[in-house]
Amino acid sequence: MTHVPPAFWATGSWADIASLIAGRWLGLAVVVAGMISMLGMFNSLTMSYSRLPVAMAEAGYAPRLLQRRLSNGIPWVSIVVCGVAWMAALGLSFDRLVMLDILLYGASLVLEFVALVVLRACEPGLARPFRIPGGIAGAIAAGVGPSALLIAALIRNRHEQMGRISALTLGIILMLAGVVLWFLVSHMRASTTHEV
Repeated sequence: MTHVPPAFWATGSWADIASLIAGRWLGLAVVVAGMISMLGMFNSLTMSYSRLPVAMAEAGYAPRLLQRRLSNGIPWVSIVVCGVAWMAALGLSFDRLVMLDILLYGASLVLEFVALVVLRACEPGLARPFRIPGGIAGAIAAGVGPSALLIAALIRNRHEQMGRISALTLGIILMLAGVVLWFLVSHMRASTTHEV
């Protein structure tokens, strides 16, 4: 065995442990592999997340400027806006970022599971290229495990602070702000449509 004490395992300790086990070369290999992996993941997430502001702009829920694309279809304005938002989070610790990610991404994932159950109940005959077996019970069962894991992570990290406010409180404020903004923009769009 490695004989590495459990207390040694912490965030960022993989390279140190690899160096202890096989030498400095393995620690360096772990760092380089991690950098390549993160670059690929960051690139794919940038390309996917930048589509959200574009879709919101196309639906009229965000400024039209976000729809601008390069000749190859890349939404450059949306990527710049997302990049600025990510840079604003650079000063946060890893634990705080994980807490916000769990809360914001996790909430959207739970909403997807809720939508799955609602659609299964309201539109049972809807054509689907993929169907979870078991009817409504199967749809509910598919979301129970991931939702329970997200709730457990929230409970464990609920005291993580971001200045004077908890990360949980900040995440909830951001989610509520999104809901309020959606209703405001929907109302403004409805008013504009009636005037035309």
